[in-house]
Amino acid sequence: MQQITNTILMVRPATFRANEETAVNNYYQKTPENTSEDTLLFKARNEFDAFVTVLRNKGIEVVVVEGDASVDTPDAHFPNNWISFHQDGRVAVYPMFAKNRRLERRDDVLDILEQNGFLITETIDYSSAEEEGYFLEGTGSIIMDRINKKAYCALSPRADEELFIEFCEDFDYAPVIFTALQNVGDQRLPIYHTNVMMCLGENFAVICLESIDDKKEQKNVVKHLKEDAKEVIAITEKQMQSFAGNMLQVIGSEGQKFLIMSSAAFRSLTPGQIQTIEKYCEIVHSSLEMIETCGGGSARCMMAEVFLPRAISN
Repeated sequence: MQQITNTILMVRPATFRANEETAVNNYYQKTPENTSEDTLLFKARNEFDAFVTVLRNKGIEVVVVEGDASVDTPDAHFPNNWISFHQDGRVAVYPMFAKNRRLERRDDVLDILEQNGFLITETIDYSSAEEEGYFLEGTGSIIMDRINKKAYCALSPRADEELFIEFCEDFDYAPVIFTALQNVGDQRLPIYHTNVMMCLGENFAVICLESIDDKKEQKNVVKHLKEDAKEVIAITEKQMQSFAGNMLQVIGSEGQKFLIMSSAAFRSLTPGQIQTIEKYCEIVHSSLEMIETCGGGSARCMMAEVFLPRAISN
């Protein structure tokens, strides 16, 4: 069992704007003034392509799937929300909160991975829960400790508790459930995805503990992390708003380990936090300003980790 992978799947945007359907509970999204959709798409594609280049230059295998311009999917570059890939060859497909995000699910993604030499044994599809109004948005909602078989989930309109527990039973994870909140005006409202406030590496966790208002829940999360020998790197809510929680640890072709984040996230970190992270891996960052502004998501959201086994060729 491994916690980090060398291979990630990414979807290049074919349409792009601030998604009005997700804006109702993603408080990070903003629409740039006096900017055409064509200009937004041009900038987002440039950021995407530069990001892919940065990753490949570090020896990370990136499978790029072209977005489909024939469907209205302004968030298709965040594939980790609708699909996850597991070491036993299973694939999970998830129910999405926004109707236009449901159009992101594509069978050909599985074909592309098989063409790249990966083995898929079974697909477990939770998406029918949408019909009942229940959602669980992949590794946006679920942070998996694949070694210790625990899964962390901050409940929100996009992360249903019963559905999360069903996932944990199907994939043999112990659930760690809590609520994470952020300031929106004069209210404390749920953070839409767990991976905005928490990143789990092999030996560390970057987490916005101050977003977990319930002290018992906060203590419980820290207890689980510490008993699994994770060094806890606490970030502030202000750092979280710069996507400092939206990071992913990956491994290069030569075995080097990297923590991937946006340049905005990197700039928000303190020297002490950087020093702690660099005990475990090299930091790699790329500018994702337009994708963060319009999409309300960052580097981790753009990467769907591929843990599938390789098919044995004859």
